[in-house]
Amino acid sequence: MNKDESRQRRARQTRIRIAEALANRLTVIRSNTHISAQVYSPCGTKVVAAASTMEKELRQAIKNGGNAEAAKQIGKLVAERAVKAGIVDVAFDRSGHRYHGRIKALAEAAREAGLKF
Repeated sequence: MNKDESRQRRARQTRIRIAEALANRLTVIRSNTHISAQVYSPCGTKVVAAASTMEKELRQAIKNGGNAEAAKQIGKLVAERAVKAGIVDVAFDRSGHRYHGRIKALAEAAREAGLKF
């Protein structure tokens, strides 16, 4: 099993546990150059709030979308949008990535902006 298959296995197990709990899910998509976050409804079919470094207004404000500073801004923005939509409690789905670096920065910024997980 290679590194990517291991990450996908961890992600699948996390998503199964979150689906059983019927919780709103804050998921993180990370690439080398960008990071994005989405809040899904408990059924998993509806995106309630989203933010990404690929959005036009954020691309002008953020010089580099693949660092911790960009992740902090995305975490804050997605949390503000989720709270505005009436969602405060979420389950954090880090897509099998380690809770470190950009993932950690996004999660801490989302907590500071009002999300509970």
